[in-house]
Amino acid sequence: MKITFLGTGTSQGVPVIACICEVCRSTDKRDNRLRTSILIETEDKTIVVDSGPDFRYQLLREKVNDLDAVLFTHEHKDHIAGLDDIRPFNYLLHKVIDVYATERVQTALKREFYYIFAEKKYHGLPQINLHTVENGKEFKIGVNTITPIEVMHHLLPITGYRIGDFTYITDAKTISEDSFNLIKGTKILVINALQNESHISHFTLNEAIAFAQKVGAEMTYLTHISHNLGLHNSVEEKLPANIRLAFDGLKLNVY
Repeated sequence: MKITFLGTGTSQGVPVIACICEVCRSTDKRDNRLRTSILIETEDKTIVVDSGPDFRYQLLREKVNDLDAVLFTHEHKDHIAGLDDIRPFNYLLHKVIDVYATERVQTALKREFYYIFAEKKYHGLPQINLHTVENGKEFKIGVNTITPIEVMHHLLPITGYRIGDFTYITDAKTISEDSFNLIKGTKILVINALQNESHISHFTLNEAIAFAQKVGAEMTYLTHISHNLGLHNSVEEKLPANIRLAFDGLKLNVY
């Protein structure tokens, strides 16, 4: 399984519009972060988790020429805004894209992309098949078994996903023991680390490190990073050896 980080930034991305902090002015390309999303390529399927506002550019940058499914973590705009950009896969590959989301997120998709679900459809609309995700209830995409894992983004439930020995979680602030039990044993963990200062709905860097150490994965990659966390290189120098900052375009092979 090959993992590509399409984006590793928070809702505003990095650099932030009109900001002149040292991170937003950095010339290190690892400090330029699009909205959070990942690409998962398995032996038989190509899957993305979340399609934010930068989705079109992310797919072009990585030269993605196939797509089978989109998994959604939750309904915030920085995670769903690019759904319309699946259309080329519909008409070039003659493929309907499977979309997996909780019932609540499906309601939001039907509101935000009402034209996709309208009774009278015009030519060229995105073509999708909706599938309902339930916490802890495994489902299959091709030969791949996927486990949805509920975490809390303050008061909003978020869905993380585990595929084999890889677990991807974003926008977490608290994680129950039941959900932790679905995560433990993971070899590669991805978890959010927004900033150093306390935040109502996101792990801080120290909280993310503590959670990663509790899980005990062989490697942990931090994502959903804001400009407030600091320069990529400076932050990485202080991290434990098996915890790294993810960056846009980073590729992992999971065996």
